[in-house]
Amino acid sequence: MRINQLRRKLQRGETVVGPFMNCSYPAFIEIVGLAGFDFAIIDTEHGPLSIETAEDLCRAGQLAELDPIVRVSSNEPHLIQRALDIGSAGVQIPQIETRSQAEAAVRAAKYAPLGMRGISLLTRAGDYAVYGTEGITDGLNAEQLVIIHIEGIEGLRNLDDIVDVAGVDVVFLGPYDLSQSFGIPGQVNDPRVVQGMEEAVVKIRAAGKAAGTFASDPETARRWMDLGVQYLSYGVDVGIFAGACRGLVKGLKGTVPKRHR
Repeated sequence: MRINQLRRKLQRGETVVGPFMNCSYPAFIEIVGLAGFDFAIIDTEHGPLSIETAEDLCRAGQLAELDPIVRVSSNEPHLIQRALDIGSAGVQIPQIETRSQAEAAVRAAKYAPLGMRGISLLTRAGDYAVYGTEGITDGLNAEQLVIIHIEGIEGLRNLDDIVDVAGVDVVFLGPYDLSQSFGIPGQVNDPRVVQGMEEAVVKIRAAGKAAGTFASDPETARRWMDLGVQYLSYGVDVGIFAGACRGLVKGLKGTVPKRHR
């Protein structure tokens, strides 16, 4: 069974950083690990990635000593189970708004007695039962992370109840969906969004959970880390690549590309 270094870093109070991954080419996530990122979020919600591709990305990331997290598209038991069965370090679940939804997420992610995750140990998570099956369910319960997204005003309103749910390791604040919930889509630096997130970070940390969020530039990332965000998602692989390409073109040509119509 794989040792989840990401969990241990969070337990030690360390700040961990990693990008979202939309690219299917395994070298990209391998490079992310080799470059020194702690984790990467394999995105099966917004990206085009299938569960089969996600499994190969887990392999490539772990080869480079990176802990892969799989973001599912919704809070459904079969999606959560598959995201964990492929041997990921954890699952990230979007659009949690109530305590009951958070409890359902944990129930789907954990084997009994902590939940009701379906059992098939002939999976990558269980090392295909090559080393036997004794203790696997308890081991995976202890190792794999459960990360929930708060992405709307309703989730912020119910946060006191949500953060009290046992089995939730990280509460991730989604700034873009929060901005949309506030009626100002994309305005993630609006004072209403920032204040809501800052207050949420305090509540999350007070409940003994790790707070997480997303940033797309170093200044924003550093500000959230200074405010106590421990699980910081920085950028998306395609956006990082696009920015590097634009920078190269500007350096070589003195200009940046314009939209082609």
